[in-house]
Amino acid sequence: MTFFSKEQNYIRYRKLKAFCNSLAFYLCRVFPIDKELVSVCTFEGKGGFGCNPKYIVQELHKRTPDLKFVWFVNDMAKEFPDYIKKVPNTLWSRAYWLTRSKVWIDNYRKPYGTVKRRGQYYLNVNHYTIGIKCTGLYRGAGFSKMAYIVSKNDSDMVDDFVIDSDWCEQISPQALVYGGTYLKTGAPRCDILFGDRSAQKRAFRQKHNLPSDAKVLMYAPTFREGAQNGKRFVFSEVWTIDFERLLKRFEKKFSGAWYLCVRVHPQLAPTFKEYKNPAIQDRLIDESQADDFYEILAGMDAYITDYSSACFEAGFAKIPVFLYADDVKKYTHDRGQLMWNMAADSRNEVGNNKDITPMFDVRLPFTLAQNNGELMQDIQSFDASSYNDKLDAFYNKLGLVFNGNASKKLAEVVEEKLK
Repeated sequence: MTFFSKEQNYIRYRKLKAFCNSLAFYLCRVFPIDKELVSVCTFEGKGGFGCNPKYIVQELHKRTPDLKFVWFVNDMAKEFPDYIKKVPNTLWSRAYWLTRSKVWIDNYRKPYGTVKRRGQYYLNVNHYTIGIKCTGLYRGAGFSKMAYIVSKNDSDMVDDFVIDSDWCEQISPQALVYGGTYLKTGAPRCDILFGDRSAQKRAFRQKHNLPSDAKVLMYAPTFREGAQNGKRFVFSEVWTIDFERLLKRFEKKFSGAWYLCVRVHPQLAPTFKEYKNPAIQDRLIDESQADDFYEILAGMDAYITDYSSACFEAGFAKIPVFLYADDVKKYTHDRGQLMWNMAADSRNEVGNNKDITPMFDVRLPFTLAQNNGELMQDIQSFDASSYNDKLDAFYNKLGLVFNGNASKKLAEVVEEKLK
């Protein structure tokens, strides 16, 4: 059997399964829509009380305490505030609660076979905005026909997509397979990064029993797709940064006692627990399982990643960001292309991919290192004034909306829909 016939058979199977699943939604229409009920989900049920939905729900509850919330989870051990009812992310649970809800809030895609009924409002608060990795149709052959079908099915149900910039408005039709309307409010999860972050810094240090004047660097590499069982097992491939040398360099450059907070993808979290480095073990903090990444990020003094879109969000708060991508050429090849010319341009002058974004002419405000030597050099030569100027120019060109009130704006939209 050829690849194409296998793919066609798989698509037929998924369409049949989706049709069968949709019947559950139609059967549940015997229940009326509850005009005070909001259903929420993050990361296909894998997430907990975090990301963009968390901040909208908090604001809604503060404004209208009588509103009812259900949150779909794969793990019923996840913890939520007492005003949120957690429900299993199973077919009949989704069919019952989604069909009854006046408003849906999600940061990912709804499962294929989900059916929205007339009179409901679906707000998608996507889990990334400005990014490095290509998504959707920009992935070319890496975006399968089935992935397109699932994305298009979900997008056709969405009433509004939340974005944060002119950049996102330009790329989203292809990146999200979406032709509808946008709410350019900024990302609610970034509200916590706006303005004074002293409370978040204090809370993080108290949580981990750190000195009040401790400085913390976050290292948050992105997930590598296509590895065995979806995981990268060999530490020499993942942890090529010399952590001990890294902390010494930060202490030399910025002074103070530095700690390293590691935030790996949840699928890699179990492997990081096996990592041991006696020289700095008492300065390593593992926050891979925390549901709210941005609450942690707000407490950081510096940030390192490879391809995570959170680098741009850390930049919103003027947190020093350093890119470390030891496999940039291979990753770009495997991914097909990136939104930025990281594999081709000078490491300190990385421009946007004009094949994707011809209407922009911008350079990344972050340095890009491919080995420890380059990373140490980038840290040592970091200049806060120059960095802040680059950030301001960069976000201005991208038309960024970031003023700390996205949650309030979106809560107002949801309230109007509930009425």
